[in-house]
Amino acid sequence: ELEIVDNKQVWTVSLKKGIMSHAGPGLVSYEITADDVVYSLQKSANPAFSAYAGAYKGWKVSKVNKYTIRIALNTPVSSVVFLPKLTNYAGGFIVSKKAIEMMGYEGFKKHPIGTGPFMFYKYSKGQKMELRAHENYFRGQALLAGIEMHFYPDLKEREKRFMDGDLDVIIGSGNPGWIEKVEKVENVKVDTFGVGEVATIFFNTALAPFDDVRVRKAVVAALDKTQFFKASSARLAGEVFSPVPEIFLPGGMTKDEVKKLGLFSEKDLSLSKELLTEAGYEDGFSLDLVTSEKRIYRSLYSILADELAQVGIKCNIKVVEHSEMHRQIRKEPKALVIYSAWRPNADSYLSRFFHSDATVVTGLRPDTNFSHYGAIDRLIEDARLEIRPEKQINMWKQAQIRILSDAVAYPIMYTRQLYIRKSTVDYGHKLESTMALYPQFTENTSM
Repeated sequence: ELEIVDNKQVWTVSLKKGIMSHAGPGLVSYEITADDVVYSLQKSANPAFSAYAGAYKGWKVSKVNKYTIRIALNTPVSSVVFLPKLTNYAGGFIVSKKAIEMMGYEGFKKHPIGTGPFMFYKYSKGQKMELRAHENYFRGQALLAGIEMHFYPDLKEREKRFMDGDLDVIIGSGNPGWIEKVEKVENVKVDTFGVGEVATIFFNTALAPFDDVRVRKAVVAALDKTQFFKASSARLAGEVFSPVPEIFLPGGMTKDEVKKLGLFSEKDLSLSKELLTEAGYEDGFSLDLVTSEKRIYRSLYSILADELAQVGIKCNIKVVEHSEMHRQIRKEPKALVIYSAWRPNADSYLSRFFHSDATVVTGLRPDTNFSHYGAIDRLIEDARLEIRPEKQINMWKQAQIRILSDAVAYPIMYTRQLYIRKSTVDYGHKLESTMALYPQFTENTSM
C-alpha cells in the first residue's frame, strides 16, 4: 500500500504469516516476523555490512505490528524503482535477527540462517557445500533430502564428473559448439534462461587517452560488434544498443531508436584513424588492461585487442583470477574496462555505472562507474524521483542518449545463463529468468 504522509512517500508492506527460519547452532526454528524484516533492511542500508547501502539511503524502516512494516522515503520513487530494491539481490535477503545476535556476524557468515527450502549444513573450503531440507519450510518440506554443491572451476573436470555420473547438474560453457556437443549425449538436457547479463566496454574519461572524446569515438569506430559474438554460443547471446538492455527492461533503447538519432555505431577504420590523428595519436598507443581468467572475459578482451590492432592500438592484457580482476578495476582504475552484469532496473544500471557518486575509488559511494563520468547526475536523479512511469522511461532514454553521444560506454551484447542436467532431474518449475543466475532448486525439485 502506498500513501503520502507528512509530504513523504510511505509504503506499507504486509508480511506472510508462518514463514519459519532455519535452525542453527543453538537456535531452534522460529517464525520470521517484522522484527527480522526491519533488521534485514536496516542491515542492507548499513555500509558496514552491505556494498549496496547507498541504494537504501533515505529509507526509514519501522515495525507497525508483528506482520506489517512501514518504509518511509525521504524522496518519492516510482514502483519500478522501489519494488526491485525491496526484493532484489542487494537488499531483499531477509536474515534471522536472532541468529546474528546469537552467533555474531562473522559466525553468521560461516553458518547462514535463512528461510528457504534448503538449509546450510556443512562447508568444505574449495570443495563443496552441503544443504539439508528445511523441515518447517512454509510451502512444505522439499522432495529432496538435501543438495551437495561441488566446486569445479575447470570445465573439463566438471564435464567429466557429470558424464561419469558424479554430478546431476552443472553450469555449462558458452563456448561456440559446446551446447551442440553435449546435446548429442543420451539423457542430457540443456537449459538456457535469463537474466541476460550485459557486457559493456567502459572508457575511463579521467585518464589519457580516453579523456579525449575523439579517441573514445575512434575506438568505437574501430569495432565490429558482430566479432564479439564469436565469444559465445549464438543460442546465448543477443544484441544490445544501449547500456540498459531494451529486451529485458523499460528504459532501454531499440536499434531503430539509436539509428534515428545517429548513434548506431558501425565499423569504419578510415574514420577511426582520422579521429586518432586529429587527437594526436596517428601512430596509435598502448593500453595495459586486466581480465578475469573466465573464458567469456578472456574472449571479449582478445577480440577487442584484435579489433584495435587494426588502427595501431596495442592492448597488453594481463589475466588474473576473477576476484582479483574485480579488486583491481575497483582499486586501480584502468583506461578501459569490460564488465558484464545484470541490474534489476534502468535506475540501477545508470546510477551504479554512470553517476559520479559511484565512481570507483573517488566517488562518494564507490561502485562501478569505471568511466569516471558525471555529466548526467542530475538527469539520473530527476528520473529516479519521477513517479510517472512513461516520463521516467523517457528520462532514462535521454540519459543514455548522452552516454552514447559522449562515447562513454560501448554496449557489446547480452548473454543468457546455461546449465545442463541429467534427464532424471526435474526442477519442478519453468525456467524463465532468475536473479540468482542458476536454475534454483525448490521444494518441488526432484530426481
